[in-house]
Amino acid sequence: MKERGVFLFGYIRASKGDLKVKEYEFYKAVYCSLCKTMGREYSLLSRFTLSYDFTFLALLNMALKDECDAVERKHCVFNPLKKCIFCKNDDDIKLPAATAVMLNYYKVLDNINDEKGLKKLGFVIAKPFFKAPYKKAAKKYPQIDEILSEYITSQTIAEKSPNCDLDMAADPTAKMLSALLMELSDDNAQKRVLDRLGYCIGRYIYLIDAYCDLDDDIKHKSFNPLKQRENQKELISQQLYFSINEACKAFELLDIKKYKNILGNILYLGLEETFLKETNK
Repeated sequence: MKERGVFLFGYIRASKGDLKVKEYEFYKAVYCSLCKTMGREYSLLSRFTLSYDFTFLALLNMALKDECDAVERKHCVFNPLKKCIFCKNDDDIKLPAATAVMLNYYKVLDNINDEKGLKKLGFVIAKPFFKAPYKKAAKKYPQIDEILSEYITSQTIAEKSPNCDLDMAADPTAKMLSALLMELSDDNAQKRVLDRLGYCIGRYIYLIDAYCDLDDDIKHKSFNPLKQRENQKELISQQLYFSINEACKAFELLDIKKYKNILGNILYLGLEETFLKETNK
């Protein structure tokens, strides 16, 4: 059964045109720092699986801290002739990087269960290359691995239920991201807000992914909670705007120390921009 909603698709992106140049440069620096950290600590292959979703996670983790984040310009691993900006201190990058590595492994397992023929064989062959980095990341952050494992189990149970509706199907992804975001702070008040923020963004991820995969899921007779619903675009629009609005309300309650403009850009503009782009293809 295909597990949708996994935090890997790049649905959480900034609206580039509405960011100042220095803000967009720092946004890219966080992405490049994630890429560098994943390659250094796990594997070169893991670099190719990175999406901007984890840039949001890393940026939020950094934004809740008081420390100044210095940057430096170094050569890109993939293009030695090009220099990129990196964060000098990657302490707040490490947890999002490990999360990306673990989710990649779970995605490979899901594809092995879901695909057939040569595609399935390809993922079976790829599995060992993802398993070793996964085990290393899970050892460093067992609490994150537990969150992801519980998510996969809950998602499978929900989608196998004969009574599974849109809310029930989206709930595991929402709770997974809620739990992940709560790991970013030790402050109880902040945790409560992060709980709500994560839930709303996680629900957004599931819903937009369900809409984008609808035609493919109908063709391959895969589970999709929208298959039996009429006026899917109208329904998904209402649900997505509700999730975006609720996420923005939660964001305003957070004690953000820095990068509020970049994070606000992602939530207030980027989510809607991505939604409109994906649903008008």
